[in-house]
Amino acid sequence: MGNEMNNNDIDGLVRYLGGLVTTHKRQLIDEVLAKRTRLLTVVLENIFQPHNASAVLRSCDCFGVQDIHIVENTNEFTVSPKVTQGSSKWLNLEKYKEGEGSIEYCISKLKNKGYQIVATTPRKDCPSIYDYEIQGKTALLFGTELTGLSSSALSMADDQVYIPMYGFTESFNISVSAALCLNIFRHKLEHSGLDWRLSAKEKQEIRLEWYKKIVKNKEIILSNYQQGDR
Repeated sequence: MGNEMNNNDIDGLVRYLGGLVTTHKRQLIDEVLAKRTRLLTVVLENIFQPHNASAVLRSCDCFGVQDIHIVENTNEFTVSPKVTQGSSKWLNLEKYKEGEGSIEYCISKLKNKGYQIVATTPRKDCPSIYDYEIQGKTALLFGTELTGLSSSALSMADDQVYIPMYGFTESFNISVSAALCLNIFRHKLEHSGLDWRLSAKEKQEIRLEWYKKIVKNKEIILSNYQQGDR
């Protein structure tokens, strides 16, 4: 069943599992899906502090960003359940390990999908994030807490933006930066005139995955479905 399911298979499974999900949860899922987007995505490069990594995922969920790309060249990305409060299970996390999964590979993949790559930087000679205009599919890049984005990430980025600051500190920590940027970009997205919502097919595919996370004993239930218990 997995990768070879057609639309009818997905629709059938959604109906079947949906019957085992409460009306309240089905309605909540539909409300969340209506506000989800893939037009905006996030790339995290070598984030190593679990608290910060988890806070970024929580912000992505809060601002309706479905896909997060995680590059683990030198630091393994770990999640703190207490910080995420379960938000990570509602997101699509794609991890890139060293070798196949370099930052170059990740960015090239996103560019091939039509994403504009926007790197966050503390450099004040770059445009302010408030002045940046979203033109289409956009990937926001965030780097490690200590050194920021790698030179490869910065050189491959189409644009660089910074968050204006007014104190002595040179930069926000990664979790605060991500939350601020996502808040600003989400607002820009909704006022851009772009069609940022998920397609009906994307909603149904994600709905199915979310139902699977909610329904208990799903392996047995899915086995019964395959055997014709519908």
